Amino acid sequence: MTRLGDLERAVMDVLWDSVPATSDGVTVREVADALDGRELAYTTVMTVLDRLAGKGMVQREREGRAWRYRAAASREAHIAQLMLDALDLGGSRDAALVRFARSVTGTEADVLRAALGAEAGLTDRVEDPRAGRARLADEATDR
Repeated sequence: MTRLGDLERAVMDVLWDSVPATSDGVTVREVADALDGRELAYTTVMTVLDRLAGKGMVQREREGRAWRYRAAASREAHIAQLMLDALDLGGSRDAALVRFARSVTGTEADVLRAALGAEAGLTDRVEDPRAGRARLADEATDR
């Protein structure tokens, strides 16, 4: 998976934060307006969205003369893929996983334990201690 540049990340943040997965997406103008503090040209935002579509990061659909854009995957799915890609960089995946597991907080470890238990079929619910509620395992992974 390709890492995102600063502007690409800002555009993706707009899509992840303001466009529900069930939505028809947003136009270039709407993304540009959401990035108003950056004073970017419309064509710059259009180019970034076009490149993100080429990378498979966004989906687009024609609406009249304009395109509507939405994220191809959730932020969580993107981050999970980045983590998996990092494990493929070389060396021992096992050693990297152990080091990662030792570096997380207690709450994060609880989330990992619950997700691993759900994946192993020990439970069909994942406790999210940060949210204080249980979710179905599939909801927690947000495939």
